Amino acid sequence: MKICHVITRLILGGAQENTLLTCEGLHQRGHDVTLITGPAIGPEGQLITRAHSGGYRVVEMDDMRREISPIRDRRAYRRLVSLLGEIRPDIMHSHSSKAGILARKAATALGGMKIVHTVHGLPYHRYLSRWRNRLYIALEKRGAQRSDAIISVADAMTRQALAAGVGRPEQYTTIYSGMEVDHYLNPRSDEGAFRDSLGLEDDAILVTMVSRLAELKGHEYILDAAENTADRHVRFCFVGDGRWRDRITSEIKRRGLADRFHLTGLLPPERIPAVMAGSDIVVHCSLREGLARALPQAMLSGRPVISFDIDGAREVVNDSTGVLLAPGDVAGLTDAIDKLACDPELRRSLGSAGREKCREMFSHHRMVDRIEELYQRLPD
Repeated sequence: MKICHVITRLILGGAQENTLLTCEGLHQRGHDVTLITGPAIGPEGQLITRAHSGGYRVVEMDDMRREISPIRDRRAYRRLVSLLGEIRPDIMHSHSSKAGILARKAATALGGMKIVHTVHGLPYHRYLSRWRNRLYIALEKRGAQRSDAIISVADAMTRQALAAGVGRPEQYTTIYSGMEVDHYLNPRSDEGAFRDSLGLEDDAILVTMVSRLAELKGHEYILDAAENTADRHVRFCFVGDGRWRDRITSEIKRRGLADRFHLTGLLPPERIPAVMAGSDIVVHCSLREGLARALPQAMLSGRPVISFDIDGAREVVNDSTGVLLAPGDVAGLTDAIDKLACDPELRRSLGSAGREKCREMFSHHRMVDRIEELYQRLPD
């Protein structure tokens, strides 16, 4: 098949890793793959270098940007019409909101191709203004009308989309976001090297969050919990970068927690398995997320997880694999950290169960299998 994937930007992130692994897998199976993306600008890092080494065609469009800009968006739309008209793919598969809106419209205008869209996370949510939510829901409804199939990375995404009137139930298929699971099951890097790089004492319990340093990611709840954590041997690590780095750094200093927190900045994806293996507990306190990749990554590494009960989190986190908390529950977060910090056997049993749960569920080979099968069963 001739397949064209379109994504807004290739920063370090779950949607972007998912898309690259899909393109690589389809290319390796003999399909003719093109990836169209906007520039990977901002402090979050980039995956465009890996994309260019994948052996398939990569086209960068400067006008494809995340922010709303009528003039730039119009130019991006016209460029997509031109590119898709040149490529004439059998399948146009879009990812992320901006690319999904523009690329589905362009593919419909041209005709002659099947249209697939993946929902990695919904653009509308309770923390946005009412007018923005109305706009985004209206745009997603129009995009769904143009779609032959919609992939959700979690069942929760499908439920929320249908509740907002976006699409029809028969359009949706849940395909969990794949990753290179063997890198976590059998990490190549020494976990001790990561701990040594932080200067940790031998008896330190390391609580790690891997995420962009950005609004709604919930780092402030971990700061609150750190102030109340009973065990002084517990240390905290934030892996990632973003526009909130200075704010978070200042808040750590203001609270007198500088000796207990480590901020690594951006780390390349190949170092994340060592981060997970070197941590004792992995937390994810985001207030909105499709299904955070950090959760299955930690579980594949045999580490217990603590997460707020948002979006797709409960599809992997349960009493057997970790702790699920109400969003913003700082008291519960503090108690969970204290309980896991003092009970190595509980950490081991939760981590072991999580590893078994995620081993096949998040295999990128399984993901590509299911996406390829979806393409093949789309009606002519």
